[in-house]
Amino acid sequence: MANRRCVQTLSRHLTYLLSPNPSSLHSLTSISPQTLTPQILKSIVTLTPSPKCPNVTTKISSFHRHFCSNRPINSDDDEEGSEEETDDDHDVEGLESNIEPSREYTPEEKEHEAAEIGYKVIGPLQKSDRVFKPYEPVFAVVQIGSHQFKVSNGDSIFTEKLKFCEVNDKLILNKVLLLGSTTQTIIGRPILPDAAVHAVVEEHALDAKVLIFKKKRRKNYRRTRGHRQELTKLRITDIQGIEKPEVAHPLKTEKKGVKKVAVAA
Repeated sequence: MANRRCVQTLSRHLTYLLSPNPSSLHSLTSISPQTLTPQILKSIVTLTPSPKCPNVTTKISSFHRHFCSNRPINSDDDEEGSEEETDDDHDVEGLESNIEPSREYTPEEKEHEAAEIGYKVIGPLQKSDRVFKPYEPVFAVVQIGSHQFKVSNGDSIFTEKLKFCEVNDKLILNKVLLLGSTTQTIIGRPILPDAAVHAVVEEHALDAKVLIFKKKRRKNYRRTRGHRQELTKLRITDIQGIEKPEVAHPLKTEKKGVKKVAVAA
């Protein structure tokens, strides 16, 4: 099959040489050097432009196209290497375009985004800070992101992962919607400006795995994916903005001696 193809190409180029049509002579520029014989090369060199054929040129294209199976080994390697390099370049460019560059936040931007979520970072926890305090009969409803929590001092809550804070950092939760105690209740419209809830970051953790299974019947389509939500554990240390009633300690009652009376039968 390859030999037949070579014979066909040689016959076609010979017809181009022997035809008197200048347009066919002009197509000699597309002849590959691999398919030319010494006789054809001599005839091409002897051709010169004339008034009848002003478009004749003796330039030969440098594009190598092989019509037979006797292809040089080096050329295959070079072509494959070039194709692999171009593919690798495209893949690298695609990956670089898909990967978002890590953004560096300024302190003002960090503070602004944290305020939008509903907290403010004060600083790391000190040794002199008292985290665990005695219970106080006061509660608050705070909003962190899009979630609301009812908390009192000593409680621990899990929220979605908070940015710009590390473990043992002190936070102020400033989106307080409601404060309550045994004697009064204060409702915000929608936020209480003078109220604040103090908390400490205990850890950043992952929630339990959730499996997402998709299926389309009679389509041989099944997909299983897993997801673990990133969480932040907060410990509530203090609630400010409301009067805290004193805790009444129960009085110890002395047990009175019970006299046993013998009943005569």
